[in-house]
Amino acid sequence: MLEYKVEDRSYEVDEEGFLQEPELWTEEVAKDFALTENIAELNEDHWKLINFVRWYFVQYGIAPMVRKVCKETGFELQKIYEMFPSGPAKGVCKVAGLPKPTGCV
Repeated sequence: MLEYKVEDRSYEVDEEGFLQEPELWTEEVAKDFALTENIAELNEDHWKLINFVRWYFVQYGIAPMVRKVCKETGFELQKIYEMFPSGPAKGVCKVAGLPKPTGCV
């Protein structure tokens, strides 16, 4: 396993940087992983996306499809890419501490 380190904290990650122990996720973990997406500070809109994706994952065991994310959060896809340049699958899921999605989210 690979390791992602921020200051005195370290996390086991896969080859694409996804957290390998989602149960360890906290808001501080999200802030650390946001740095991998070149996001210095998470704002209210970031948290709205992160919290929805986490909630959906807990409810259904998978990351939501992008259509569902847009519909439920009210964000257009372009806005999601502005907030998370690597997109809803890689960016949002990584910061939310979810495993790498296997399909199109």
